[in-house]
Amino acid sequence: MKPIVAVIGDRHCEPNTPKAILAFQLGKALVDAGYRVITGGLGSCNENDDGVMEFAMKGAKSSSNYHDGDTIGIIPGFSSAKVSRYVDIVIPTGLDIYRNGITANADAVIAIGGGAGTLGEMALAWSLFRLIIAFDNVDGWSSKLAGEKIDNRTRYNDIPDDKVYGVSSIKEVIDIINNNLARYTKRHTMIV
Repeated sequence: MKPIVAVIGDRHCEPNTPKAILAFQLGKALVDAGYRVITGGLGSCNENDDGVMEFAMKGAKSSSNYHDGDTIGIIPGFSSAKVSRYVDIVIPTGLDIYRNGITANADAVIAIGGGAGTLGEMALAWSLFRLIIAFDNVDGWSSKLAGEKIDNRTRYNDIPDDKVYGVSSIKEVIDIINNNLARYTKRHTMIV
């Protein structure tokens, strides 16, 4: 089974901006490398009003390694009216922003910029023991948390360098996932 990687970040970004380009290239590179991509699933029918989620899904589908089912959307409502046209598997939750906990429980979580929603997803991913990667070369929460521990807990005794891994390139992302995903195997069971 292919590992699932979440891409999170700004809800809105203009086409051909650094965040849009990164999201597109990241989605493509993840599928090229044999991963599936999960996002909050939202998109827009308006080409000028898309965010990191939409661009990542579009990139994933552009990969020559793409197969049906490689893009997954965890949507906040029950209606699929605003689901990205690039999502293969739509999971309507009816959980509104609480669906972020599902997205944050992917095998790895990658942040591109982002506001309060992204911050919440990163904090949830930290609490869920996930591998977290954050772009440090765009504005938003990803750059603020890149290279940092979100709190002082020891999540893994055997990973002394555990942190939010800061990156500035797609190659770094793929290298970190390939080299570290097998180390991040702990799963959250309950709040203790």
